[in-house]
Amino acid sequence: MSARASRTVRAGRRTVLRTVQVHRPDKVLFPAHDGTPAYTKGDLVDYYRSVAAFMLPHLRGRPLMLQRQPDGLDGPRFMQKNTPEHYPEWIGRVELPKEDGTVCHTVCEDTAGLVYLADQACLTFHRWLSRTGSIDTPDRLVFDLDPPGAPEESGTSPDGTFAAVRRAARRLAELLDELRLPSAPMTTGSRGVHVVVPLNGRQDFGAVRQFAHDVADVLAAAHPDELTTAARKKDRGDRLYLDVQRNAYAQTAVAPFTVRALPGAPVAVPITWEQLDDPAVDARRWTIADAVDQARTNPWEGLMGRGRALGPARRRLAALRG
Repeated sequence: MSARASRTVRAGRRTVLRTVQVHRPDKVLFPAHDGTPAYTKGDLVDYYRSVAAFMLPHLRGRPLMLQRQPDGLDGPRFMQKNTPEHYPEWIGRVELPKEDGTVCHTVCEDTAGLVYLADQACLTFHRWLSRTGSIDTPDRLVFDLDPPGAPEESGTSPDGTFAAVRRAARRLAELLDELRLPSAPMTTGSRGVHVVVPLNGRQDFGAVRQFAHDVADVLAAAHPDELTTAARKKDRGDRLYLDVQRNAYAQTAVAPFTVRALPGAPVAVPITWEQLDDPAVDARRWTIADAVDQARTNPWEGLMGRGRALGPARRRLAALRG
């Protein structure tokens, strides 16, 4: 039996349903790997359609960088910032300045957009930390915690290197609690964990990034044998790097519930702090086969709407530093 050339999917908002053509839905994007089945473009489309209600609140109004691999994991990959001219007019766009001109970023507003981008073999969605209406003032702060010395293509295990990530995330959460800032962890689907702090969107990127640097410095000073803020790998040794570089204009972080372009189709999944303590949880615990089940538990319920000002937290941090 020959592979299907295409199929149609009806998707969108209640008031605007669109018909999206999915081309070559049987094309394998994720080959079978280490006991996991192969996943096709049709599987990718079905996953993004099923998780849309949980993922779209983290995408709407945000410029995107899209990681596309039209031939799957075995083919070339490229990072797409500019929106191609052939994209339909109903796909969101925003034109933003860069050093030598402008970039017309894609913005995903609805399920139809997710389905369309999945058909374009967009495996991973990288989002800005600010929204189009206030592009210079982020409403998210992200700490990126990866295990020391683990190459991206390697897996991570609940023991060993991921244990260092778990300890660092917990220590960071305790410090943020002292600063009276809410926070939430997310497995990245790759190697580590993002710790996300909701902000009220009134500080610019420079102020937010400096605050993140200061928090990381305090934490590294308290645990100098395990944690570091050294940007150069050769200066880190076996210590975990507290990475705050995503908190800058035009930088991105992987979106909650996005698929990663790695064997087995792992997914970046929001979790609770209690789940992070589970020794069975690591960075690639969830895949497109079961991430929707985790999404339905609503692990970040109400948290992302509790954006905080940084002024009071900055004063508390200064007091801690003495």
